[in-house]
Amino acid sequence: AALPNRAQIRRRVAVALERVAVITVRIVDADEARALNRDFRSKTYVPNVLTFEYGEVMPGVLGGDVVICAPVVEREAREQGKPLQNHYAHMTIHGVLHLQGYDHLEPAEADTMETREAVILGRFRIPNPYA
Repeated sequence: AALPNRAQIRRRVAVALERVAVITVRIVDADEARALNRDFRSKTYVPNVLTFEYGEVMPGVLGGDVVICAPVVEREAREQGKPLQNHYAHMTIHGVLHLQGYDHLEPAEADTMETREAVILGRFRIPNPYA
């Protein structure tokens, strides 16, 4: 019952997309998230969200996967005092933006990505998570 439903995920993805894409969104447990992070990123921790961008899978169509780790999202929402569904929305949008090339490694990139996230979340009446 705590997980977002398919329709919620689809709406969030649709609003975050800036181009045509084929995306799979998966919600996984900590073991799978850790294994994916280890196998594909050589990292040993359990992430909140992972994005796998496959480039154009057809002409003009971006492809990729967004993998959200339920236990981490639930823990973060609790620790940050956020409604769980709001945090799931944020992580879904965050992953979809990564898929489209947004990043947050440099301060200017982070500002751009965070601003975009806040605007999209605002369309769902979800407060800016960075405020």
